[in-house]
Amino acid sequence: MAQTAIYLSFNGKAEEAFNHYKKVFGTDFAGPMVRYQDNPPKGVELSETDKSKIAHVALPITGGVQIMGNDALEIMGQKLVEGNNFTIVLSPDAKEDADSLYAGLSAGGPEGIAPHDEFWGYWGTCTDRFGIHWMFNIIKQWS
Repeated sequence: MAQTAIYLSFNGKAEEAFNHYKKVFGTDFAGPMVRYQDNPPKGVELSETDKSKIAHVALPITGGVQIMGNDALEIMGQKLVEGNNFTIVLSPDAKEDADSLYAGLSAGGPEGIAPHDEFWGYWGTCTDRFGIHWMFNIIKQWS
């Protein structure tokens, strides 16, 4: 079933923020809180401090919406500025739908990353011509 989520980025406060949100909404994480050391980015040498930061976390909140998040790392070119620290995540049912949404939302905006296969599923991202960040993510069904 297609879903929408909001992706939040933090400057080293993702774990604190999501533990707070967990208490506020009374829900449990939708999987493990993944640290950068659990899945290190290729070609980047992380400091011990960065290794312990959050690479991904997801939490269902109200109305079927999920918030996801991470700690932005400057070593990976992620300069966090309040106002650019969120992304709307679309998880359509099919790759063709992700491709169509990407085509429409990326038109007239800066170059994005077209949806493509990753180890966890089908993923891409763009910023539309109005400055809104979008992510396309279809989680792989493991057999």
